[in-house]
Amino acid sequence: MKHLKTIVATAAVIAATSSVYAQGREHIEIVGSSTVYPFATVVAETFGNKTEFKTPKIESTGSGGGLKLFCSGTGVDTPDITNASRRIKQSEVELCASNGVNNVTEVQIGYDGIAIANAKSGQDFSLTRRDIFLALAKEVPGANDGELVENTAKTWQDVNPDLPAIAIEVLGPPPTSGTRDAFVELAMEGGCKSFDWIKAMKKEDKSKYKEVCHTIREDGAFIEAGENDNLIVQKLEKNPDALGIFGFSFLDQNSDKVKGAQVDGADITFENIADGSYPVSRPLYFYVKSDHVGKIPGIAEFIAEFTDEDTWGDEGYLTDKGLIPLNEELRAEIGEAANSLKPLTL
Repeated sequence: MKHLKTIVATAAVIAATSSVYAQGREHIEIVGSSTVYPFATVVAETFGNKTEFKTPKIESTGSGGGLKLFCSGTGVDTPDITNASRRIKQSEVELCASNGVNNVTEVQIGYDGIAIANAKSGQDFSLTRRDIFLALAKEVPGANDGELVENTAKTWQDVNPDLPAIAIEVLGPPPTSGTRDAFVELAMEGGCKSFDWIKAMKKEDKSKYKEVCHTIREDGAFIEAGENDNLIVQKLEKNPDALGIFGFSFLDQNSDKVKGAQVDGADITFENIADGSYPVSRPLYFYVKSDHVGKIPGIAEFIAEFTDEDTWGDEGYLTDKGLIPLNEELRAEIGEAANSLKPLTL
């Protein structure tokens, strides 16, 4: 295995295994992002089949929910790893520290695009980030610069005359989801700052700018559909006029049922996410409670499996599941840091 030397060195440092941890739990516990969940599950199953360690148990809680559990403390009753479809926030690092979780390792595993999709039987959509903002923001620009009004758009044609006269109905993730965080930052804010006077607001009143750009309307146009992407796909099939928000990997796996909209002229494809031309894309991570390494069996070896070229490389088995890989140089750098348990720095 590529990082075997690093594992041996790390294992030597943490050789004193706590019997309290070992007796309390013999499997790795992972929580967090529903987007990273399918990737982590494949790695966990492979890891369980090819090593002497038990298959890790994984729970899909959303990125925010996972980090809250992860940062709740140390010990066998807390998760060892949390998945995230966005980077950990400073407030979450502080929450971890307040509960004694001071030794955290960050592992970026690749990239994912956020799809705005509808049923295969529905109309094709070509949206801009400005369209998305004007359709889903709670407040939108009025007739005059500096004026914000309640969003009353009913159809996509109300937003842009070139779009179909279909009612705005978007099924999306809840606030605990990293996909929701990334969507409002990349798509909503991306469209919001296309208005020069709102963009200027960021320097004058950052909190107001964020409120305007990130607050989604609550009048039924946007429907929180939980962390279950399968449920969103089922609802899209029943209502071809509705749109749904989820990760590219899930779109790819359900390409017989749903299709992604163009955003700013770019199709959501593996290649367009990898080269950055699809604008609504984000990095994916997992975070390791490094103090659990050597105490809960198999964590160092699980990290090594995840960061092996046969797993996350250009031809790795995760690319078959829709993961957009990091470039070779980044994989080498991040893999080395992960396997040496390099402490997180923001």
